Amino acid sequence: MLVLENAFWLLVAALLLDAVVGDPDWLWRRLPHPVVWLGKLIAAFDQRFNKTTLSNGARKQNGVLVLITLIVLSSIIGFCLQALAERLPYGDVLTIVIAAVFLAQNSLYRHVAAVRDGLKNHGLHGGRKAVSMIVGRDPDKLDEAGVSRAAIESCAENFSDGVVAPVFWFAVLGLPGLLAYKAVNTADSMIGHKNEKYAAFGWASARFDDLINLPASRLSGLFIAFAAPMAKGKVADSLRCIRTDANKHRSPNAGWPEAAMAGALDLALAGPRIYAEYTAQDSYLNDTGRKQASGDDIAKALVLLVGACWLQAALVVTLAVLVVV
Repeated sequence: MLVLENAFWLLVAALLLDAVVGDPDWLWRRLPHPVVWLGKLIAAFDQRFNKTTLSNGARKQNGVLVLITLIVLSSIIGFCLQALAERLPYGDVLTIVIAAVFLAQNSLYRHVAAVRDGLKNHGLHGGRKAVSMIVGRDPDKLDEAGVSRAAIESCAENFSDGVVAPVFWFAVLGLPGLLAYKAVNTADSMIGHKNEKYAAFGWASARFDDLINLPASRLSGLFIAFAAPMAKGKVADSLRCIRTDANKHRSPNAGWPEAAMAGALDLALAGPRIYAEYTAQDSYLNDTGRKQASGDDIAKALVLLVGACWLQAALVVTLAVLVVV
């Protein structure tokens, strides 16, 4: 098993590798990304065990069994990969590469930056096209402010889900924890919806994803808050918004990083949103802030993202040093 001290230093290397290299298109055009494999497996389970002819009780039970299967299978793969890495010469390199594959610092920055650049270079049409790649809401119903707020909210939420949470679970449980987390998070994104098709079958995945994201969501909110001065915001305003507004969000986790971002940028985020299948009538986070966000605000959110990633890396380095001492 990974020694705690070693795990932290491997995390530092993985964070650096992901920040510099990210997800190289040339590689994943030739080789399916592991998350794509996970998605195909979940889709197969969905087709087989979520038939409309089944009762809601049966579909809910099937969803629980599918979740358990995903956790066990991904954990076993993680154990095998970790054991292999520990036996190979320079096996730490394998561990670093695998961990980096499941981190999203670079890809998140690029996807959010694409919305900023789309608005700047191609107007509202370009912004809508880019934001449709990272959010589930109806892009045709978004004006420039709506596109900008959607990109900023996605930046905050995915910093928690795609960066902080994988780091947390790798630090706690090594590769088995990292792969199990990604399996659950992918299942939640695919079947954890509150609609007629998935309310029963995806219930277990959605609830368990909420549970395992609790630590990371709190940490991500704090990272964003303490990075606020980098975007000319105030730490106190960001922390205040977390304290007063995080619980207004329908998600027990997304409210933390989104509230931190809202306070840091003096924006009103969340609020009513139109998705393909429903309209979310949610409260605004930081409702006294500006609602007319722009591409400039996306740029500030990206500065916060970079700053929060640096703060996380600094914490991991600190923990690695403290464990050695």
